[in-house]
Amino acid sequence: MNHPQETDQHLIERTVEVKPIYHGRIIDLEELTVELPNGRRAGREVIRHPGAVAVLAELADGRVLGVRQFRTAPGEVLLEIPAGKLEPGEDPLACAQRELAEETGGEAAQVRHVGSFYTSPGFADERLHLFYASSVTLGRAHPDDDEFVETVCLNQDEVREALSSGDVRDAKTWIAFEWWLLLKAGAWA
Repeated sequence: MNHPQETDQHLIERTVEVKPIYHGRIIDLEELTVELPNGRRAGREVIRHPGAVAVLAELADGRVLGVRQFRTAPGEVLLEIPAGKLEPGEDPLACAQRELAEETGGEAAQVRHVGSFYTSPGFADERLHLFYASSVTLGRAHPDDDEFVETVCLNQDEVREALSSGDVRDAKTWIAFEWWLLLKAGAWA
């Protein structure tokens, strides 16, 4: 459902003015004036992002890959699945394979799209494409020059423990791990 359904028309806001605030390397920030469904006007601050991919990578032995890395915004080391920003015009599948190789040295026998979702639609248009890579073999990671990551492998019990203990504080990783546990339980096709 990429387009509003006819029955949703009474909910649609119409953008009447766009004021660029900031243009950066990764994001742009805009201040919008919108006309609400009731005819009144309101302001919106929107972060524009090119989109990203994330890869739930499963090794042949049934463990999944994670990466631990320091994230400046929250100021802490997080456990995440391999992920990265889409380059302009880049195919999400190609990006997923690139990020898996860069961050873990991993190469997958098979990669499939699980789904796509907005990371924080209240203020950002970033859309994340989640992929499932199976029968992954590990090689030598080659992260970007400004990227310092540590690869970890987790079995199902370790994934459950990481989720229940609060060690997973990254939304894409939480979604991917929960999906994977459902898949392993036979509750997801």
